[in-house]
Amino acid sequence: MTDPVTFYDVPVQSRLLLGTARYPTPEILKESITQSQAEIITVSLRRESATKRHGQDFWGMIQQMGKHILPNTAGCHSVKEAVTTAHMAREVFQTDWIKLELIGDNDTLQPDVFGLVEAAKILCAEGFKVFPYTTDDLIVAERLLAVGCCVLMPWGAPIGSGRGLNDPYSLRTMRAYFPNIPLVVDAGIGLPSHAAQAMELGYDAILLNTAVAKSGDPVVMATAFAKAIEAGRQAYLANPMEMLDMAAPSTPVIGKAFDV
Repeated sequence: MTDPVTFYDVPVQSRLLLGTARYPTPEILKESITQSQAEIITVSLRRESATKRHGQDFWGMIQQMGKHILPNTAGCHSVKEAVTTAHMAREVFQTDWIKLELIGDNDTLQPDVFGLVEAAKILCAEGFKVFPYTTDDLIVAERLLAVGCCVLMPWGAPIGSGRGLNDPYSLRTMRAYFPNIPLVVDAGIGLPSHAAQAMELGYDAILLNTAVAKSGDPVVMATAFAKAIEAGRQAYLANPMEMLDMAAPSTPVIGKAFDV
């Protein structure tokens, strides 16, 4: 297990945050969470408020697992909708944590960063511990921190796309610019190698859902992601070698026989 990461004064050992949507069965979801070793799981208020109270069975199962719950405002398109959903989630799930998601474009599901900052300001002032789903824009990040966010969650690629890290340069820049802020890559991760790449850049954690839930075997994929994230973190801590433009021999040439 890697070294712990702290979110809003809560330390956790696992650097994988796992979503709970779109799994084939509740049993597969439960086993995937177990094998992922995730200690924080994201939950949609819409799932809990499903018709005929089907969400109650889901919520009961989640409670029994003893995980930290991170409710989200998935599907919200306005500041009012996001803030209202956050209030309802706090009442239902009994936590001040909220993953703030405010969508600005229906095709890319890119965050509306202007509304995001506005909603974050309102929620932080009301005592919420906000985990904002944002882009990799440094100015937006500064504004989110200024209104009270203590975690940033930049996207790797559009939600559910599985494309990995579309812009490693910008993510690397964000890590360098905010060395002491917990940074979580959220959205777009499709393979364990994508997660490892983000961790090798120095990111603190990965939040994903679709890559596990919609794989051929969610339980096996959850295990693979847990291992990849730990490997990526260990590689980062080991201070990887720098890339070179030319070859560098791994075998010393001193003492080697040569023609005269």
